[in-house]
Amino acid sequence: MKKWLIVYSSVTGNTKQIAEAIYDGFGEDMADIFAIRDEFNLKDYDNIAVGYWLTRGEPDKMVQELLKKLNNKTVILFQTQGAELNSEHSITAFARAASYLGENCKVLGTFASQGKINPAMLERRKNADKNDPHAATPRNLERWQKASMHPNEEDFSRAKEFVKAMQRKIALREKYLNMKK
Repeated sequence: MKKWLIVYSSVTGNTKQIAEAIYDGFGEDMADIFAIRDEFNLKDYDNIAVGYWLTRGEPDKMVQELLKKLNNKTVILFQTQGAELNSEHSITAFARAASYLGENCKVLGTFASQGKINPAMLERRKNADKNDPHAATPRNLERWQKASMHPNEEDFSRAKEFVKAMQRKIALREKYLNMKK
């Protein structure tokens, strides 16, 4: 199996922690891990896991630019967010991320983890107009409280299990493609 590149963008540390769990799931002989600001060569990898935090329902600008540079790659997208995991916001964010991918990329899978919301953002939201969907409503306050407890050991365990599932998926795909030859 080919070596993976794991690249992540993180402001609060949430995405970095999930990236490290994904790296642990692969093991150092199967993956390299870099922060997006580090130097790495995309040409050295066919398989890339890209992690990001959400801003306005899509990946941050640095990740958007990275995704545009990916061509002919197998990609895993992973994101951290304050929103619930199966929310429309989360699902749409993956679609937006995938729309930035370059030519002939295949999304192998997606992984989301709830994460602590940037404290500066929370302060702005606490002072938002009550009609703003991001205002400090009872529902949002409850969600923010839940998000503040993530990522946690359960999220890290889910990330490692996700890697195993992606490895199985690749192995099955390779087996199927070899059968067609």
